[in-house]
Amino acid sequence: MTYRIAIDIGGTFTDGVIENAATGEVRLAKRLTTQSDPGEALADVVDDLLTAVRPLNGSDSPAGAVSEVVHGSTLVTNALIERKGAKTALIATEGTADVIDIAREVRYDLYDLDIQMPKPLVDREHRFELRERIAADGVVLAAPDQADIDAVIAKLSQSGAQSVAVAFLHACVNPENEIRVGEAIKVALPDMAISLSSRVAREIREYERTTTATANAFVQPIVEKYLNELSARLRQAGIDAPLRIMVSSGGSTSAGIAAEVPITTLESGPAGGVLSAANAGRAAGFDDVLAFDMGGTTAKICTVVSGAPSVVHSFEAARVRRFKKGSGLPLLIASIDLIEIGAGGGSIARISDLGLLTVGPDSAAADPGPACYGRGGESATVTDADLALGYLNPGFFLGGRMALDLSAAQNALQRLGDRLSLRPLEVAKGIFNVVNEAMAAAARVHIAEKAQDPRRFTMVATGGAGPVHAVEIARKLRVPRVLFPIAAGTGSCLGFLAAPLRVDRSWSKPQSLDMINWQEVETTLAKSKREAEKELQSALTQPADVAWQISVEMRYVGQGANLTVSFPWQSISAAFAAELDASFRKAYEINYGGVLPTGSLEVVTWRIAGATQQDIKRFVWPAAGKPFAAKPKAHREIFCTQADRMVEVAVYDRYALASGTRLRGPLILEESESTIVVPIAAEVEVLDDLSVLIHLGADS
Repeated sequence: MTYRIAIDIGGTFTDGVIENAATGEVRLAKRLTTQSDPGEALADVVDDLLTAVRPLNGSDSPAGAVSEVVHGSTLVTNALIERKGAKTALIATEGTADVIDIAREVRYDLYDLDIQMPKPLVDREHRFELRERIAADGVVLAAPDQADIDAVIAKLSQSGAQSVAVAFLHACVNPENEIRVGEAIKVALPDMAISLSSRVAREIREYERTTTATANAFVQPIVEKYLNELSARLRQAGIDAPLRIMVSSGGSTSAGIAAEVPITTLESGPAGGVLSAANAGRAAGFDDVLAFDMGGTTAKICTVVSGAPSVVHSFEAARVRRFKKGSGLPLLIASIDLIEIGAGGGSIARISDLGLLTVGPDSAAADPGPACYGRGGESATVTDADLALGYLNPGFFLGGRMALDLSAAQNALQRLGDRLSLRPLEVAKGIFNVVNEAMAAAARVHIAEKAQDPRRFTMVATGGAGPVHAVEIARKLRVPRVLFPIAAGTGSCLGFLAAPLRVDRSWSKPQSLDMINWQEVETTLAKSKREAEKELQSALTQPADVAWQISVEMRYVGQGANLTVSFPWQSISAAFAAELDASFRKAYEINYGGVLPTGSLEVVTWRIAGATQQDIKRFVWPAAGKPFAAKPKAHREIFCTQADRMVEVAVYDRYALASGTRLRGPLILEESESTIVVPIAAEVEVLDDLSVLIHLGADS
C-alpha cells in the first residue's frame, strides 16, 4: 500500500490530502495557517494525515509508505508583497541599470495625484553595470572584459548581497555574455544565489525580463531555505519520498528546480484549484467549466474550455493597489489565466468614503481571523455574515474541531450596523450580497474577455468558502449547473494530485517570417527541449509519456499585440513557414473577423512546453461505516435569497447521501471542510462518485 500527499498553505488555512495510490481513496486535514512559521501548520497537517490512515496500514508505518509529496504555498507571493526577501543585487549592461526605475512610464491611474508606483526590488546602490553588448539579432558586439567582470564581482562581494540577478540587453536572443558572467560569479562567490534573465525569462521586453530576474533572485534564498526545512520536517515525520512543487502553469516540478527558479511557483495554490475543477468537470462529463475557488483570503475564477485552462505568459505581482492593473511588478512567467478577487471568508466589511457598505480586499486572515473565531478579531467579515445568516453550523466548523462564536459575529455586525442604521441581520445580508455581486461582476468580465457565454459552463466550486457562495453567484451569472466534487474544501490539494509534471521554455527573436533562419530555430528549440527533458527527468519517479507542444507568438509587422498559434512537437524547417502563415491567418480571422491580405507576418517568441500525459483522476471518498440515509440530521433557519427572508430548511450530512439521491432546495449539505449552501429552489443530485450537482432552473 502506497500513499501520495498534497499540502497547500493558504493565507488562512493549510490544507492536506492523503491518497491511496492504488484505490484513489482520499482523507483530509485542515489547520489554521501559522503565519509566523507556516511549516508548523504543515507539520501538523502531515501528522493528521498519517494518523488518519494509520489504522488502515496494519503494523507498518504509513510514513514509510508515502511515495510522493506535492506542495504549493503562498511563500513567494507573500515575500514579494511584504518585501521580505533576500538582499539582492543586479548586474546590467552599461547604461541600463535604471530600467527597473524607468519601467514603462505609464500611470495606472491617470487621475490619482498621489499615485504610488511599484518600488524595484533592488536598491540603486546594489546595481552594477558591465561594459558588454549583444545586438538585437544576437550578434556579440562586445564581450565583457575579464578585468571588468572581476571588478564587478569585487563590488558584489562587498555589497553584502545574498543573491544577484544578471540581466543584459538582448540576452533573450543570445545568452552568451550572461552565462559567462554567471559562471564567473559561481566560481568567485559559491554561496551567492544567481538568477540569469536568460534562464528565468528568455523573452523580449527589457523591463519585464529584468524585473522577473530580480524577483527570482529576491526570493531564491528564502525558498531554498524553506524547501530544505520542509524536507527536514518530512524526514522527521518518517517520510523519505520525492518532493514535488506546484508551478503557476498548472504542473509540478522537482524541489531542486523550484529552488532554482522559484518565481514560477508564484500562483501554485490557485493553479491547483483550477486543475481540480477541470479534473472534476471531466470526471462528471463536463469539459467546459467555470472554476471557482474561494478560500479565507481571496477568490479565484477561471474558464476551462475543452478540459484545459488557458496559459498566459505574463503576470503582475505585489501590486501597490491590489486589484489595479499596472500597479505591480510585471513578471514573464507561464501562469494559468485566472482572475483573483479580494473576497474570501476573512474579507473585512467596512463603510466606504461614500457611506456605502464594501467588502475587502483586506482580510483578517488566520490571525486574528474573523470575529467568530474568538481569536481577538473585531471586524465583521464574510464568515461572520455567513454564520449570522445560518449558513454555517457554529458547532460543526472543521467537523467540530473548531467552534464558532455566534455572539461575537453578531456583535461585530452590530458595530458596523450602528454606523449604517441597520440591524445585524441586515448587515449580514448586505455583506453576502455585496461580496457575491463583486465576484459575479469579475466573472462576467473574465468570461466576456474570453468571448464566451456563461450559460455554456458548469461552475465547479472548491475551497472552504466556495461551496457557501457558489450557487448564489451561479444564479447571478445564469450558469445552469454547479458541481461540488468530493473534498471540495481542500480542492487545491486534489488539483496538486491530478497535476502533470510540466516544463516551459521560451526564446524571443523578433523576425519577419520571410527572414527567419530556420536552421537556427531548429537548433535552438532542440537544445531547449533537451534541457527541458533533463528537468522533467529530475522530477519523474517512474517512466511516463510526455506530450510536447510548440507555440509561436506572431503578429503583423507594425502591430504591438501578439497572437499565439500552437502545434504538436515537430522538426522545424523552411517548409514550416507556410503552416505558420496559414495557422496565424486562421486564428486572426477567428479573433478579429478578418485578415490583412497584404500584411507581412512577424514571429516574436517561440515556446515549447512538455507535460506528462494525465488521464482523468478519479478520487474516492472513504466508505461510510453506517448505511446511507437521505434523512436530514437537523433543521435550521437560513437566509433564502429568492424569498428574501429567513426560512427553516433541512440540513443533511453530505456523505450520508447515497449516489442517485435527489433532493430539492433550499437546503444545506454539511461536510467537515466546507458547507454546500443551496439558498434557492433547485434540483440537487448526488452523482456516482458522491459529487453533488445542482441544477438551477430557468426561474432561479
